[in-house]
Amino acid sequence: MHKQTIVVALGGNALLKRSEPMTADTQRKNVRIAARALAPIAMEHDLVLAHGNGPQVGLLALQAAAYTEVEPYPLDVLGAQTEGMIGYVIEQELGNLLPFEKPLATILTMVEVDPEDPAFSDPTKFVGPTYTKREADRLSKQKEWTFKKDGTHWRRVVASPEPKRIFELNPIKWLVEKGAVVICAGGGGIPTSYLPDGTRTLVGAEAVIDKDLASGLLARELKADLFLMATNTDGVYLDWGKLTQQLLRTVTADEIASYEFPAGSMGPKVEAAVRFVRATGNRAAIGNLDDIARIVAGEAGTSIVP
Repeated sequence: MHKQTIVVALGGNALLKRSEPMTADTQRKNVRIAARALAPIAMEHDLVLAHGNGPQVGLLALQAAAYTEVEPYPLDVLGAQTEGMIGYVIEQELGNLLPFEKPLATILTMVEVDPEDPAFSDPTKFVGPTYTKREADRLSKQKEWTFKKDGTHWRRVVASPEPKRIFELNPIKWLVEKGAVVICAGGGGIPTSYLPDGTRTLVGAEAVIDKDLASGLLARELKADLFLMATNTDGVYLDWGKLTQQLLRTVTADEIASYEFPAGSMGPKVEAAVRFVRATGNRAAIGNLDDIARIVAGEAGTSIVP
């Protein structure tokens, strides 16, 4: 097998499964499991890792809101905090499985968004833990947060604008060229935008960028050979949850783009895959983290091809 550049976007379940306590020990345990699947890939290929951060940002926001002596940190600062925290744990657990001389690096990654993006007036990105309807109503009044239903529970939603540009792209490329495993664009990257006064002053944005769309942008810019989104299902299904559900194994970008998928879960993954395949002519894949070696080999998951 020839050496490839592979961008892997780890779903939130790789760090924290639904209903699990949001403790450091729980997240480390899950990262350790993910590292076992990723280490063989890092030994054979150039590996770039991105990851989700929704539950972690939501927890930090709750903790910040509990201390009323100061204004809570904005979402861009919380995003930077989670990038450092999660990158540290991934680096450590993956490094424990790789040869000592294999370099690893976490890059705090700023991603530009448009302050005029319509997403700012229609929050859709879930962050934080789940709540009952009563708890969500109380927090909505108390903190002026927006909530939407996520399955049978309620969760806070924030703006999720389109990622336009990755500022640390060159350092990421340099590290990959030197053989480092790079952990970057965590949680979709740190949302930033330019002030509209023409001074080219970069500031944080109150948003959380979709991790799959940002990872797809990263994979396109790196001209990756494979863009792989690891999730908790074994691939993309038509009619998911119905008697007629059907797993898509190998599908063209044009065909999968003709289907509709839920906006809060599989929709962004499919959209990111289609954009990557159309831009690069290379393969994208969606599947279970446990099957990652077989997904790379094209033997599991859903492969999206030109």
